[in-house]
Amino acid sequence: MAKTVSTDRAPAAIGPYSQAKIYGDFVFASGQIPVNPSTGTVEEKTVEGQTEQVCRNVEALLDAAGTSMGNVIKTTCFLADINDFSAFNAVYEKHFVSKPARSCVAVKDIPKGCLVEIEVIAEI
Repeated sequence: MAKTVSTDRAPAAIGPYSQAKIYGDFVFASGQIPVNPSTGTVEEKTVEGQTEQVCRNVEALLDAAGTSMGNVIKTTCFLADINDFSAFNAVYEKHFVSKPARSCVAVKDIPKGCLVEIEVIAEI
């Protein structure tokens, strides 16, 4: 049976979904956008600043699930502008040092007008 993960150290879900689910030895985290969980707002304007906030949100979810960034095995990354790819990677590589498998695509829109969103699967 799946267990729901919830923490106030990451943004609350903005729709009918969970922040993350644990199933077996894995946690499946919903996509994280750069919302500051303390204020409920997107404060950063650059892709670098937004990626930093997203990574903090992912880390908080993983911590609440009993795992860490080093146990991430797969990420799916969404960029509002593929021209931000290099700037995004410069921040991403500081947080995902284990180099998990990854997909990274540009999309038409990200909720709240954000520039980046990351979802992860990690081993517990």
